[in-house]
Amino acid sequence: MAELDALDQLVADVFDGYVVRKDLAQKFKGNYPVPTYVAEFLIGKYCATTDEEEIREGLEIVQRQLSERIVRAGEQELYKAQAKVHGSVKVIDLITARLDAKSDSFLATVPSLLLNDVHISSELVYEHERMLTGGFYAEIELAYGDPESNRPFSVMRLRPIQLSKRNVLNDVTRGRESMSDQEWKDILIRSVGIEPSSLSSRAQDVLFLRMVPFVEKGYNMIELGPRGTGKSYLYQQVSPYSHLVSGGKATVAKMFVNNATGQRGLVCQYDIVCFDEVSGINFDQKDGVNIMKGYMESGEFSRGRESIRAEGGIVMLGNFDVDVEHQQRVGHLFGPLPKEIRDDTAFMDRIHSYVPGWDYPKIHPDMMTEHFGLVSDFLSECWRQLRSENRLHLINDRVFFGDALSGRDRRAVNKTVNGLLKLIYPSPDMEISDETLEWAVRIALECRRRVKEQQKRIGSAEFRNTMFSYRLGLDGIEQYVSTPELHSENEIGQDPLPPGQVWAVGPGDENEGSGLYKIEVTVTPGSSIRLINVKAPSGLREGLRAAEQVLYTQAKSLIGDRDPKGSEFSVQVRALTAVKGASSLGMSILLALCSAALGRSLKGGVVVAGGISVGGTVEPVYSALDMAELAAENGASAILLPVSSRRQLNEMSDDLASRLMVIYYKDPRDALFKVLGE
Repeated sequence: MAELDALDQLVADVFDGYVVRKDLAQKFKGNYPVPTYVAEFLIGKYCATTDEEEIREGLEIVQRQLSERIVRAGEQELYKAQAKVHGSVKVIDLITARLDAKSDSFLATVPSLLLNDVHISSELVYEHERMLTGGFYAEIELAYGDPESNRPFSVMRLRPIQLSKRNVLNDVTRGRESMSDQEWKDILIRSVGIEPSSLSSRAQDVLFLRMVPFVEKGYNMIELGPRGTGKSYLYQQVSPYSHLVSGGKATVAKMFVNNATGQRGLVCQYDIVCFDEVSGINFDQKDGVNIMKGYMESGEFSRGRESIRAEGGIVMLGNFDVDVEHQQRVGHLFGPLPKEIRDDTAFMDRIHSYVPGWDYPKIHPDMMTEHFGLVSDFLSECWRQLRSENRLHLINDRVFFGDALSGRDRRAVNKTVNGLLKLIYPSPDMEISDETLEWAVRIALECRRRVKEQQKRIGSAEFRNTMFSYRLGLDGIEQYVSTPELHSENEIGQDPLPPGQVWAVGPGDENEGSGLYKIEVTVTPGSSIRLINVKAPSGLREGLRAAEQVLYTQAKSLIGDRDPKGSEFSVQVRALTAVKGASSLGMSILLALCSAALGRSLKGGVVVAGGISVGGTVEPVYSALDMAELAAENGASAILLPVSSRRQLNEMSDDLASRLMVIYYKDPRDALFKVLGE
C-alpha cells in the first residue's frame, strides 16, 4: 500500500465512515463476477477506517461474505442443496423479475443459481421496480419451498446493494467545505479508483465529463475514442443507478414503454442508459430512432394518448478504428455510429456534449490509486440527489455567451456547466470561484462546438457559424473556444485569436521565402513597451520601435481615450516557419498593441503584412504574392496588405484567389478598423 498522504488524512477526518482504501476493492476484482461497487458496498461496511488492524479484520469478513454468498460457476447445485437442508440460503446476485400472466404472479430470475422461476411477492417487486427493467445487485435470501405458489424457491428478503441513508448530501456538503477546489477534484478522481497524478489535465477533464450524466437529469452525451480507455467503467462499476446496454438490438419496449403491459422502460428506471459499442446497436422498430430523438429533446415519449416523462440520460460509447486525425480526413467524428443516425444532423443537435475520448490514456494498473476515496455507494447516492439541484441561477449574471450559440447550443452548454459545477460544489451555499466557472464554461463550449463542427462538415449551412465565445462579467473580454483536434495552436484557424494576438507574415532574407509569425501582446500595470524575445533580430527591434512611436503619436485615432503610457505591453514574436528574420512586422505589431489596449480581438483567419516607419508611413511590400501563398497554405482566409502591393497580385492564380480574400489598407487607422472584430 502507498503511504498515506495529507489528502488521505483530510478525507478520513471529514468523511469519517464514508471512506475506503480504493485498492481494497481491486483485491476482489476478477475473483468474483460482480461489479466493483458490490465489493465496495461490503468494504464500506467493514473497512471504512484508516486503522490497519481494523481494515485487516474487516477484509476477512468481506472475504468470508463474498465467498459464502457469491455463487461460482458449477456451484449452483451446492447452494440449492444448502437451501433444502437449512430452509434458506443467502446469495449476492443480479435479480430480475417478470410477470407470469398464467399464474397472475411475479417470477424472479437468479442467474448464478440458474433459476428463472423463483416466486417473489408483488410487494417486493413494486417496492423495487427496477428488477422489472434489467434488475440490480442485491443480497437475496431464498427460501426452499413455497406452499402458496408451489414453486421450489421463493424470495424471502432482499437488500439492494446501495446506500439506504437519504441525507447524504448534508454529509458530503459538510466535508466538502473543509477542502479546496483542487483537493475535492482529486478526491473525486480517487473515488472512482484513479490516481490524479497519473492523468493529464485534459484526461482529468474527460473523467469529470463522464461524471456529469450522474448529476444532471436528461443529459445526452457521446464519447468515442480508442479501445481500452475505460469509457464504460463508471457506468458499469461505480453506480447502481446506471444501466449498460451492450451492442445489439435495443427494443422500444425495453427502452421506453411496453404498450402491451404499460411497463415503463430503462429511461424511467435508471438515471443513465449507456449504449456500449454503439456502432452495433439498432432498434427493433423503424420509428425507434425517432422516438429516441423526441425523448432526447423533450424528456417525453408517448404511449398511445398518454405522454410519459422520464429523467434518464442517454450516453453513447464507441471506438475509432483509426486515430482522430485520420477519422476527420475520411469522414466526420460521428462516423462510428449506426448508419441510421451517423449523418442525421437533427439527432446530433440533441447531443449536449461530445467528449474527446482520445484525450484519455489506455487503462494501466499503475493508474489505479492506493489511497482513500469515498465509498462508491455513498458517492453514487450523493450524485443522484444532486440531480434535483441547480447552479445556473448563481451564475446567470456572471457569464455571457456569444451570438454564435443557438437556443439548443445554450441549453446544451448550460447543462454541462451546471453538471460540472454541481460536481465541484455540492452545496448551493458555496461560492463559485471565477477560475472554476471559466474552467466549466470552456469545457462545455468545446464539447458542444465539437458537435456543431461535425454538423457543419456534413454540409448543413445552418450550422456554419461555429465560433463559440463567452465573457465573464459584463465588462469581460470576449474569449473564443476552439476544438483542439481541429485547430492546433500554430495553425491559422477561422476563430478570432484572444485580444493582443495577431498572425503576421514578413519577408525573409535574400534567397529566402516569406516567414509566418504569431505575435502575442500582454498588458500589465506599468508604462512601457518591451520585447520579450531574447537576442531579437535587428529588423524585429526596428519594427517594434516604429510600432511604439506610431501608437504613442496616433493614440487618439487608434485607441481613443485610452492612454498607451498607462500600461506595460509585453511583446513576444514566435516564428512558425524556418524563416526567422522577423523584419517588416511593424504593422502587425502595431495592430497587436492596439488589440491588447482595446481588449478586442481581430477578425479570425486574417494574416497581416507590411511595415511602417516611425512617422507612420506605410512601407511597400515586395513579395506580396509569396506572402499570400504562404498565408493560404497555413489556413488563412484573408490577408491584409498595403494598397501599393495590389499590382503584384495580378498574377494570383484562380485557385488562390478563390481561397484567400485580399484586404488593402492605406494607413494604420485604416488597417486597424478593417480587421478589428465586432
